[in-house]
Amino acid sequence: MKKIIPFVLIIFILSVMPANAQETEGKRLWQDETVYSIMVDRFNNADIKNDYDVNTNDPNQYNGGDFQGITDKLDYLKDMGFTAIRLSPIFANAKGGYHGFWVTDFYKVDKHFGTMKEFQTLVKEAHKRKMKVIVDFVANNTAKTHPWVNDPEKRDWYHEQEENVDWTNQEQAEKGWVDGLPDLNQDNPVVSRYLIDAAKWWVKKTDIDGYSLPDIDRIPTDFWKQFADEVKGEKDNFYLLGIPAKDTDVNLKQYQNAGIDSLFDYSQSEKMRYAFANTSRSFKSITQQQQPITATFFDNEYTARFTRDIVEERQFPGSRWKTALTYLYTTPGVPIVYYGTEIALTGGEIPDNRRIMSFRAEKDLIDYITQIGEVREQQPSLTRGTITMLYDKNGMVVYKREYKGDTTVIAINNTRKSQNVTLTSDQLEGDKELRALLSDNVVRSQNGQYTLIIDRDNSEIFYLADKTGLNMPYITVTIVAILLILVFLFLIIKRGKQNRV
Repeated sequence: MKKIIPFVLIIFILSVMPANAQETEGKRLWQDETVYSIMVDRFNNADIKNDYDVNTNDPNQYNGGDFQGITDKLDYLKDMGFTAIRLSPIFANAKGGYHGFWVTDFYKVDKHFGTMKEFQTLVKEAHKRKMKVIVDFVANNTAKTHPWVNDPEKRDWYHEQEENVDWTNQEQAEKGWVDGLPDLNQDNPVVSRYLIDAAKWWVKKTDIDGYSLPDIDRIPTDFWKQFADEVKGEKDNFYLLGIPAKDTDVNLKQYQNAGIDSLFDYSQSEKMRYAFANTSRSFKSITQQQQPITATFFDNEYTARFTRDIVEERQFPGSRWKTALTYLYTTPGVPIVYYGTEIALTGGEIPDNRRIMSFRAEKDLIDYITQIGEVREQQPSLTRGTITMLYDKNGMVVYKREYKGDTTVIAINNTRKSQNVTLTSDQLEGDKELRALLSDNVVRSQNGQYTLIIDRDNSEIFYLADKTGLNMPYITVTIVAILLILVFLFLIIKRGKQNRV
């Protein structure tokens, strides 16, 4: 009896597992990840021993964030459903280079952030939690104080500084000095070899999982092809995320052809920000067929915070962010969430958009991010599936994602009143039911149609499943399990009475 009961209980547990919880087969793809983007200096100060020249009252100086601070918050991020973190540049920087772009040594960590050992520990701890680590690799420029700048033997390591650069001209853009920083000459094979060797060294030294590549459009694609070929050879499934300049219109396809896995698309981001900053705005400009290659985001370290847009529209940030994140998490691409989003951190242009993170906040938005993170992780169609628009009118949108028999339907009501949408059997297979994954609602097919009722400023994610009726296997297993437990208890009581006699 003792041996039988555990097997019966196992069958019972398996029978009641949610039918919509499916494992994504095979190895994870990067489009399966959900990335939390961190500016190291502004996230969490856990070690005051590395607080050199820290001034928390000056947004243009170091504010104290470090590797230990990120390590201490990995569980916080994991619990919210993030499966990867992206870090701002960590290389040794010139005085005041809190952002990481004033590189003085490509083979050292910035002492303000901690030690190499502490960074290696951060990566190991992330991997223990099955989280990946992406790091910004600055390949376009160095600090003005880098030793190479005044080395006469390395004059050809940089482009000549030019005035009045036409950033729409690709050749000039690749040679121009961004923000007055000495621009590296990647056409020089010695320079390209140095940068690629440094990138490979960090992979071997720290076991990171990917690089994000700022100013990707300021560097020749020939360099990126060589970079991608060699760096990806250091580790299986190594990820390269390209970040073009914010204000340039660039052909992203050429960088994909060079081996870059994903790219930030600022044009798409701006359309999303406009659509979700207020209610009742059309989604037509953003509901085009998106590609899994795209890194989708609302804001980052180069833009004003999306919360600022919301506030300027006199809207409530919590509600706007919930609706926006639902879209971000359920459309094709790799969602990148900027640190502080979970507390609706606000801020204008640089450096105001890089405020110190606070971990004292209402949990409502955090709980919602956790919930949709769980749903995204469980539904393969949300990360790998095709997307088909079913309804799109004045801020109310319904679309479906499909992947190998897994179908989800996403309904986003970005309006100021409840919406009623009917889906036909031509749009969705009939005689089934839609099980809500954010609530306990179930929408059953009636005459081949599904009627969705979504409250104002609200969203829902549905899973398409067979209609529920009397689940005889479930009922049978439940009854058998209960009977066996009762028999087991009866035998224990009986044996106890016999022992007392």
